[in-house]
Amino acid sequence: MSQETRPFYHDGMRSLQDRFDGRRVADALAAHRRRYDFWDDDRKMIEHASFFFIATSFGEHVDCSMRSGAPGFIHITGPGTLEFPEYDGNSMYRTLGNISRNPNVGLLFVKFDGQSYRIRISGRAAILDDPETLARHRAAKLVVRVQCELFSNCPRAVHDIPNDRLSVYVPSPGHTPPAPEWKSRDYIKDILPANDPHVPAND
Repeated sequence: MSQETRPFYHDGMRSLQDRFDGRRVADALAAHRRRYDFWDDDRKMIEHASFFFIATSFGEHVDCSMRSGAPGFIHITGPGTLEFPEYDGNSMYRTLGNISRNPNVGLLFVKFDGQSYRIRISGRAAILDDPETLARHRAAKLVVRVQCELFSNCPRAVHDIPNDRLSVYVPSPGHTPPAPEWKSRDYIKDILPANDPHVPAND
């Protein structure tokens, strides 16, 4: 099943959406934020990133790791397609080993400045070692190409690490987090869950 035809939510997700009256919001977010090519903001963030997180799995083996390099080490090579190099490492090959058996990967791009949005990618990865591809990536032992299903969401809980400030959206004693911007969007504001803390009170 291709990413385009695969349901965005499975039964476990749907069960929790229904338990907390979130199905309407979940469907609206999928309709407006799910995509298979890069928005301009995606491209800017990815092409300037110096790191990202990647999750892989095979059977009982689950792994989450980070890939980093000089800004520009990730290449966008086509619609919804990116590549990144695999540099010399610790010889465990946990990420690549999982990909070699299960191409499904999760990528997370985030800037810890309390402002930039996050890009979440559910992708299908392939490991490449042909000379032409390797030549595009300095010092690469191998190259991973990912065909992306993208979903961006607000940075509500992203802390401002350089300035040592926690996100204002994190609950804490004596502090009521404000409503995030996305809850005021036209396609969301009238379908929030019944118990959402930011549903306007009826007069």
